[in-house]
Amino acid sequence: MAIALFGAATPRVAWSQSAVIETVEPAMRGGAASPGSSESRLGTPPGTDPMLLGSQPGGDAPLMGRVGTAGSRAPASISRPMEGRTPPPRGIAAPEALPVPRAPLYGSLALPTEGESEGPPDGMTIDQAIDRLIQENLDLRSKSLEIPQARADVLTASLRANPILYADSQLIPYGRWSEQRPGGPVQYDVNISHPVDFSHKRQARTEYASRALRVTEAQYQDAVRIEINNLYTAYLDILSARQTSRYAKASAEGLAKLIRATQMLYEKDRASRADVNQIKAQQQIAAVGMVDADENLKRAKRALGLMLNIDPEQAEAMEFQGTIEDRSPPPPPVDSLVEMACANRPDVVSYRLGLQAAEAGLRLAMANRYQDAYVLYQPYTFQDNSPFGKKSGTAWALGVTVPLPVYNRNQGNIERARINIQQSKIELANIERRVRNEVVQAAREYVVTAQIVEKIRTSILPASEQAKDDRFTLFQTGDEQQTVVSYLEAQRIYNDNVKAYLDTAVRHRRSMLNLNTVVGQRLLP
Repeated sequence: MAIALFGAATPRVAWSQSAVIETVEPAMRGGAASPGSSESRLGTPPGTDPMLLGSQPGGDAPLMGRVGTAGSRAPASISRPMEGRTPPPRGIAAPEALPVPRAPLYGSLALPTEGESEGPPDGMTIDQAIDRLIQENLDLRSKSLEIPQARADVLTASLRANPILYADSQLIPYGRWSEQRPGGPVQYDVNISHPVDFSHKRQARTEYASRALRVTEAQYQDAVRIEINNLYTAYLDILSARQTSRYAKASAEGLAKLIRATQMLYEKDRASRADVNQIKAQQQIAAVGMVDADENLKRAKRALGLMLNIDPEQAEAMEFQGTIEDRSPPPPPVDSLVEMACANRPDVVSYRLGLQAAEAGLRLAMANRYQDAYVLYQPYTFQDNSPFGKKSGTAWALGVTVPLPVYNRNQGNIERARINIQQSKIELANIERRVRNEVVQAAREYVVTAQIVEKIRTSILPASEQAKDDRFTLFQTGDEQQTVVSYLEAQRIYNDNVKAYLDTAVRHRRSMLNLNTVVGQRLLP
């Protein structure tokens, strides 16, 4: 079984000086199964109906309510091995997104170099994280067991009904036999009733369970897709937190430089003690920001470690390789992306397979119109004629019991199965339309964020940096009109622009991974 290594819809970060992550768009809805219960972790398969398996008319009452040669005691349930398994609605949902670390930034910031952006060369890459996620994630390992359970359902559905062995003694008189109390002769019977599935319910039941198995496999692939999306979110949170931590350290270093310059001006009577104390206070705040940024980075690592089944202490010490920069070629046109999404996304595939399961369910409901017939073979019958002074006799018998479908021909379940097919078609059309819309939105997000990142890098940041440097040069020369407040204001504006670039670059990086999610295929790194 192929597993789609893609994520679900990724969160979007608004471009602002204090951007925040919104929410992860849920790809599937429904509640989790109760601990220790037999409920599925993957949700009810599309197009399936738990009422269809084993929904023969007649219930579990003995056929005809009679025994012996005239009828069989075989209960109707022996020809319905799957009856009684009625799972309630269930499903999976993507967890909420992790927050991007935020820290107050002071001092001089700068865009990361290529080496700083990539991280350590021996760090874990996103591909390695995905491989470990599939192998070690406990939630996925739990959900993967739904597949062998579905295979067990196929086995159960394919089982033949058991024959019935029946023995009895008939015509037993009350008390001892006499001419005044006639009775008998006592008869002893041994018979076997074997069901005959003349409407081919077992084949229809097996086909239906096999279709449901394929839907379950597709649902598990979609569970992997959603979990990888959560990995995308956690991984980018680490890259963003790492960059924020680097900015916090650069801010503290820049303030140390500014303190030295202000102290020199103070010694030359070109700055006041208040200016020096103001910069020292800013430096203390920057030191607090460094502690906060470092803790946010550790928190992001612990969150990813939980997904990868790594101990918190070990996760905090791990390094990760990756960049928030876009260094890949652009994706294919939108029309091609839509076509790939409709063909590859496992949730769409699961609904297509669900429609086939619904059609198999109709065939099963049609087969369940008739109960099994029962062929009776009585190999041994003994009549005790000794009380009459006659020789006892033995015999055999052969018979058949056929339920007459006069009233109950499974009409309700047949109609329900027909409606289920129409419902499955509507659901398939709905998810295909939703997927098309998601692809268009993701493609637009990719284009827009790429344009914003390019605009900030090539136009806004150079102009802001030049203004900041000019203010600092005038401040060092002791220009009376250039106070420390005016320089700090220029520095704040530049820092805000650098931070806006980081937020937008992270947003664009998420849009790249979101394309992988909505298309169901790994297009961008």
